[in-house]
Amino acid sequence: MPYVDGFVIAVPKANKDKFIAHARLGDPVFMDNGATRIFECWQDDVPEGKQTDFFRAVACQEDEAVVFSWIEWPDKATRDAGMAKVMDVMTNDPRMDPEKNPMPFDGARMIFGGFEPVVVFGA
Repeated sequence: MPYVDGFVIAVPKANKDKFIAHARLGDPVFMDNGATRIFECWQDDVPEGKQTDFFRAVACQEDEAVVFSWIEWPDKATRDAGMAKVMDVMTNDPRMDPEKNPMPFDGARMIFGGFEPVVVFGA
């Protein structure tokens, strides 16, 4: 059964191109370590909720956009092994080096988690 890591972050709108460059450089590290697909999605049609919403979840400011991302893995075992390898290479892979590929957002406001799909339709 596939496994999914999901992420929601607030990115300054002025950093959209920097975010895309950051993802294009860093995302292949996950693919190199077993991920099958990665989506990085920029806010387009995100409504404000009455009780909660994506904006509140990451303390999104007026000059920021919500980014919703996920990494698909073939299964949880591959994800666990792959993420362990990613954490190991973070210290010696220039694609993950914060000096060479700094996060263009406040990582402290990122929400994330691993999810086991319970219903899957389509490709």
